[in-house]
Formats: sequence, C-alpha cells, structure tokens
Amino acid sequence: MADMTFMHILNARFARGLLVSVSAVLALAACDIPGLGPDPKELQRIEEAKAIGGACRHALKGVEDCYLLNDKAVKSAIFEGWKDMDAYMRENKIEGQKTTVIIEEVIKPEPPKAPEPEPEPESEKKGRRKR
Repeated sequence: MADMTFMHILNARFARGLLVSVSAVLALAACDIPGLGPDPKELQRIEEAKAIGGACRHALKGVEDCYLLNDKAVKSAIFEGWKDMDAYMRENKIEGQKTTVIIEEVIKPEPPKAPEPEPEPESEKKGRRKR
C-alpha cells in the first residue's frame, strides 16, 4: 500500500510539472517579447536592398551589375527586389529607363604599384668604401 501512495504522489508531481511547463510555453508563444524578434536594422538593410534591386531593374541594369555597384547590400534581397520589379514591369507593360551612369566610371581600378628597387647583391656591397 505504501508503494501505491508513493507512485501516486510521483505521478501527481510529474503531471503537475508537465501542466505548468506546457502552460508556460503556450503563454509565452502567444506574446511578443521585446528583443526576441528580428533586429530592426537588419530588416531595414533587407528592405533597402530590395529597393536597390527594383531600381536596378527599372534602370535596365542586369542583376550582376547591381551586385557590383552595391557590394555591401544583401545579394539575396537585391535579387528578390529585381525579380519583383521585373514581374511588375512585365505585367503592366512598363518600359525601363536607360541609366546614364557608366559602370566603368563608378568602379575605378586601383593604380599600378611602382616596382620596388631590387636590393644590391652582397658582392657589390663589400666592394664599396664608406666615406
């Protein structure tokens, strides 16, 4: 009889603990806890990249050119914005506007480095006199 009471108490504690755990999870799942959502700055970066992609499509630029001109933007978001604008322009029969900026002017190649002077061989250094 003592064993039945102990098992009964153990099952009651387990059931109560399970009930408390499940109710806590359900209560927290229904509310917005500050700080647990996505970062607002990251969301803004993604939205800006989508806008850049749409603007590139409207300017008749390829998505690769858009990546080159905006290397700090999120590439997947640029592509998503470009694709959405492409669908919108085809659906509404909108012609893009050719851009006047030339990519070569925007991306400037680095100037060539001057060659470094070669060090003198050891045999020539020994033959010289110091004055």
